[in-house]
Amino acid sequence: MLDFHLAELYQVETKNLNLSVKRNIERFPLDFMFQLSQGEWENLRFQFATSNWGGRRYLPYAFTELGATMLSAVLKSDVAIEKSILIVRAFVTVRQLILNPPKDTVKELQNEVRELKEYIEDVFTDYNDINEDTRLQLEQINLTLAEMQGQNRLFNKPPRHRIGFFTEEQRKNNEDIF
Repeated sequence: MLDFHLAELYQVETKNLNLSVKRNIERFPLDFMFQLSQGEWENLRFQFATSNWGGRRYLPYAFTELGATMLSAVLKSDVAIEKSILIVRAFVTVRQLILNPPKDTVKELQNEVRELKEYIEDVFTDYNDINEDTRLQLEQINLTLAEMQGQNRLFNKPPRHRIGFFTEEQRKNNEDIF
């Protein structure tokens, strides 16, 4: 964050914030803060859409997460302490989001639905295969039973005697008497 952003956040003037930092410069090593180069500032000023004239006589300071946190030790106001706590929480939250990005529950549900759909299609394919196999087996069983019933009628038919009156001719010709 830039010095004027932090000054606004801590509700102090940028000049006073930078004076406090200079009085305690041993608390702000290079990984806590650094001063922007002219090229970096020109690029940022273009992005902020500020004018070339007026405003600053010196290049702004950029503070890292650690430097923004250290400002609470340098700035002793209640507002500075309160804002520092909020800044630390914000940096911790951002770090956690970077390390553990939130799960895309919609994408997870879409994947689960796709997997379930594929599974159900496989189950129905297997079910249809079983039904077709079972139908063929039942047809063969029915054919075999029909053949066996036909064979029983022809070969295992017990002899039956005809009942009734027979003529002499029928007995001589042995026509289906029995």
